[in-house]
Amino acid sequence: MGKIVGGFWMPHDPVMLVSPDAPPKEQQDAVWGAYEECARRLADLNPTSVIIVGCDHYILFGTHCLPRYLIGTGDVDGPIERLPMLERGVVKNHEALANHIVNEGEKQRIDWAVGRSFTMDHSFAIPHQFVVQPAEKALGRTLPSIPVYLACGVDPFISFERCVDLGEQIRAAVESFDEDERVVIIGSGGISHWVGTVEMGQVGEDFDKEILQHGVNGDLKALCSYSNEEILRRGGNGAMEIRTFAVAMAAVPNPKGEVIVYEPVPEWVTGLGFLELIAGDK
Repeated sequence: MGKIVGGFWMPHDPVMLVSPDAPPKEQQDAVWGAYEECARRLADLNPTSVIIVGCDHYILFGTHCLPRYLIGTGDVDGPIERLPMLERGVVKNHEALANHIVNEGEKQRIDWAVGRSFTMDHSFAIPHQFVVQPAEKALGRTLPSIPVYLACGVDPFISFERCVDLGEQIRAAVESFDEDERVVIIGSGGISHWVGTVEMGQVGEDFDKEILQHGVNGDLKALCSYSNEEILRRGGNGAMEIRTFAVAMAAVPNPKGEVIVYEPVPEWVTGLGFLELIAGDK
């Protein structure tokens, strides 16, 4: 039987790769140090596999096909974009667990779209290369990593209710898996940022700290209480990515959170929050 042993929230801001020296050095060091700390904490959890919940950026999916939620069940590579500091390559998936999640989902009326040959983007690649890979080096072994993608970059957005369903179903599937898996789930996203709008470069610091406090409290209901209109007004279109946080929180049993770092970085056009979701007793 498997279990979710913990989780994280973390950003996947590509601007920090393109303009690494734009913010003050103190903020640069804080953000890169946060990725290092997440990698250390991930290794300390002694996981056997990782699930990274990312989001569509109209890069992988578009007008031809826009799934509300998708899981990679086969070959995984990427990232699809060419970004400084990210190397394209093959990622070892946990195909047996990914397919088990799909099959168990049908029993709970969760109809997963699947990617049997899947190329991910930076929302998976940044946490994988800056957190999972260093944890692999510390542990001396590979951590198979499953990509999950949500429609939270462009509408129609997946609902918060469905995000909770997905997180709970992922946890149930892991717990019913035959192998003794120790799974860590990462919600990859925001927090506040405006993409391609006149507000781009603003950071909604009050909104960001509010979201992080919900994580600290383990308050999934509060995290899922925001309307799309409020998110767009207070956190920008990029803040729709907090849906990845909801999936991660719903998957971790009885979570409480600990903020690792928060930095509002206008030069990187994002409020960058790092939080560990610590599993509690059932």
